[in-house]
Amino acid sequence: MTFAITWGVVSIYIFAPDWASTQFGEISGSHPFFFLATWAPAISAIFVVLYYAGVRGLGSFLSRLFLVRLPMPWALFILIAIPLVYILGSLLKSGPFLSPLPPEGIGGMVSLTLMMLCLGPIEEFGWRGVAQPILQRHVAPLWAGIIIGTVWGIWHLPAFFLSGTVFAAWNFFPFLVGNITLAVLVTPIFNSSRGSLVWPMLFHWQLIFPIWPDAQPYDTWLFLLVAAAVVWWNRKSMLRRGGSISEVIPSAEGAAR
Repeated sequence: MTFAITWGVVSIYIFAPDWASTQFGEISGSHPFFFLATWAPAISAIFVVLYYAGVRGLGSFLSRLFLVRLPMPWALFILIAIPLVYILGSLLKSGPFLSPLPPEGIGGMVSLTLMMLCLGPIEEFGWRGVAQPILQRHVAPLWAGIIIGTVWGIWHLPAFFLSGTVFAAWNFFPFLVGNITLAVLVTPIFNSSRGSLVWPMLFHWQLIFPIWPDAQPYDTWLFLLVAAAVVWWNRKSMLRRGGSISEVIPSAEGAAR
């Protein structure tokens, strides 16, 4: 369902760009169709939960937004380590410490930041909301992260053929490696928060926070080194299924914990 929505929307602009632009306007990061394509994992997740568990089940699913307990080291990782990777990666290629302000100034940066909050983080309802716990019923967290990261990367593929978006200027293979790396990195955060949705969403928001400078390709390789260290440090929990979150809809006992 996720692929059908996203690839269906994007394919219109790939195979009939003139007609699509005339009928619906030029595609961009603020176009309604871009939001629809980005929200596809969340739309699919909500549909699946409603189908199998009804409105009450959806309410329980959404209660995972209020699971805010997280060990302090992971919270600091999201708040500090991710920006440091971007800053260091930018400095390695003689780039700026932070991204320059847009022509609209601080107000424009704030607007862009809020728009980003309504884009990528919403995907987590699908990736960490449904896919991660189901996969962790069958494989260890490390492999669940690798599988989701691969699917996540391939899901973005049509955007690389779409003019008017940032993806058009990127190379797909490093992006795919980066997606797999980031999906592995967020996995122990997800499990340590007992299946929280809000922390993966904040993690995702940090990845696209517009104030952080462009650090490609160094950010990909730095995140890869960080992920290797995280997996090694957490190898007991990352390489076995025991203790990982496997509930899409939390039980009353799990919610109490």
